[in-house]
Amino acid sequence: MTYGVPLGSFPSPQHGPDAEWAKLSPGFGDNGHRGHFGEQFIRMLAAAANIDAAQRDRDRVGVDWQLGHPGRPGRRRYPVIEAQVKCTSSPELHDDHIAFDMKAQHYNELAGRDYDIPRFLFLVLAPSDPLTWSEVTPERLLLRKAAYWTCLHDQELVGPGTSARRVHVPRGNLLTAATLHGLFSPDFRAMVGVS
Repeated sequence: MTYGVPLGSFPSPQHGPDAEWAKLSPGFGDNGHRGHFGEQFIRMLAAAANIDAAQRDRDRVGVDWQLGHPGRPGRRRYPVIEAQVKCTSSPELHDDHIAFDMKAQHYNELAGRDYDIPRFLFLVLAPSDPLTWSEVTPERLLLRKAAYWTCLHDQELVGPGTSARRVHVPRGNLLTAATLHGLFSPDFRAMVGVS
């Protein structure tokens, strides 16, 4: 039974003249759409890593996702981290880092050690053409392009009158299922004074 859906091979609606749906989608490719893609990129990565991701109801404290898992036998139970997600299609790439300018308020919500839970910046790099953000075949769902992480607990807060702060996100900090689990390390809890 096909439930009214014809079976067979169809051209991809992602590209070319068949992408008419994109023109009819309000806000397609704008900053809000890009930001939402970045947040869902992290959610998909967390799901692949078997990590729970809870989104905040209100963005009052500079956190987009709270991530956690049950823990491992003989280790701390139910560890939790928090993340602010930014997404850009125009990264400033250097050999060893990505330079990213943050609003001072968003930077201050991650910098310093005065937190009960370790916090991270997740920087998602997305292609400039939103039609290439995803590719679907019967074998895979491919999301482009990549996400990187950094921790700002060792950085000083910026004072009044500062509008933005440039951060250097190490290119070696590629966010994967394994490195996402690594962010639950006791080292990051120690940085904020939580044992």
